[in-house]
Amino acid sequence: MTLTEQVTKDIIRRLLKGEDYRIEVVALINAEFLQFAIDFFKKVAQAKIESKSIDGDWYKGTFLNESLSSKEIAINSGLNTKTINNMYNTTAKKVVIDASNEHYDVLYNAISELIRNENDIDLTLTIKFRQVSIDLTINESLLVINTLAVKRAELRGGFWSTAGKRVEKPLMLTLCKLFQVSEENYAVKLKRTQTEVAETTFEREIDFYLVGQGEQYRCEVKLMGKGNPESADAVIARGSRVFVADKLSDTNKKQFDSLNVCWVELRNHNGFHAFEEVLETLGIPHGPLLDVSEENLESIFHEIID
Repeated sequence: MTLTEQVTKDIIRRLLKGEDYRIEVVALINAEFLQFAIDFFKKVAQAKIESKSIDGDWYKGTFLNESLSSKEIAINSGLNTKTINNMYNTTAKKVVIDASNEHYDVLYNAISELIRNENDIDLTLTIKFRQVSIDLTINESLLVINTLAVKRAELRGGFWSTAGKRVEKPLMLTLCKLFQVSEENYAVKLKRTQTEVAETTFEREIDFYLVGQGEQYRCEVKLMGKGNPESADAVIARGSRVFVADKLSDTNKKQFDSLNVCWVELRNHNGFHAFEEVLETLGIPHGPLLDVSEENLESIFHEIID
């Protein structure tokens, strides 16, 4: 699951304008989920049409079939592979199949029990596919609804996690290009000796480096909500000198000032302009800010993303 290049660009555009970027992620989640829902309804309709069974076995036989991928089997049973991994410390296919079948049986029995206790309510889900209409019983409908809910939750968690990770480095590269920082004065990943790598516990988690005056300054990027208490902890743990965020609380800012950490809050009007102060504080050579025009941004994106 990855963010598209276009969404990455759109998020950076919004951040530079001091706007909320989250609508881009929400739109992507909606698009992916709705496409999944349509495809899933088609599969459900086809499976029900071809089924000779009148109970829940047609769903289990089709959607928990071992020929499917582990991810599909888990989702169709009402689980996801992350949950299974947390439960069993593995996502080996046999484990996923066994866990999914067990969970499906528990879920199906729970739905049946609920319906028996709530016998004054009924639900029929009708799907029209290739000019043929099929009706799902309340049991079947609730199974389908539960699967869609699990898939939506999986997409939501995955995309929000991916958004920050995919945008961090392109965002920093864009800022460096806009302020005409030489490639000699920044790095996505520094070249280190084996000894240096062995001694650097958090090497793999560093987002970006600014380089100048014989120093290598670690930069942390967090597209987080206001007042995230983990922000200062991450800076301390990784020895970061620069912190770039969507929003920061007053407490965050005081923490960073006390730690002598340079920070940039993008949500402010022209918030990214504070990056110039960071460069000057660290003695990083740079030129004047380029015009943040669509033409210049597209040129930068073509260089760092396309």
